[in-house]
Amino acid sequence: MLKIALVGPESTGKSELSVALADFFKGEFVPEFARTYIEQLNRDYTMDDVCNIARKQIEEQDVCTQSDSLKPVFFDTDLIITKVWFEYCYQQVPGFVQKRMSNNFFDFYLLCYPDLPWVPDNVREHGGGERMFFFEWYKREIEKTGIPYAIIQGVGNVRTENAIKAIMHFNS
Repeated sequence: MLKIALVGPESTGKSELSVALADFFKGEFVPEFARTYIEQLNRDYTMDDVCNIARKQIEEQDVCTQSDSLKPVFFDTDLIITKVWFEYCYQQVPGFVQKRMSNNFFDFYLLCYPDLPWVPDNVREHGGGERMFFFEWYKREIEKTGIPYAIIQGVGNVRTENAIKAIMHFNS
């Protein structure tokens, strides 16, 4: 089973792209848990909340590995984003996150470039120039893993086509 994570700053099309890729490759899609979790809070999130999000991400990965399916799986996020959030917001990363990230769960990363328009909502916090700041940070974190990745750019169908080409090139 091919496991692909979509990573990138807020409002870079990760959710839409991961659904489109799962459809194209007749694979599975794992939605971003953090968005749903934070949308349901009636308060600001805390470090404990981010820990809960990280644990759920790990649980979703574990469920994936227990499957006998040969279908590719597209994850609409990764612990890399959570790790960066821990460092950015709290200047620390829990040991269980560091430990899990050392397992190199994914086969391939798609790093979404912030060339789509910023669309604010109740969950997104970092628009404008901050998106490039986070893009570069995510890129450094991916490079630390040694796992192959591709930077995905383009608007609309072009973005999806570029992602499909990157996956096909990686998987050939």
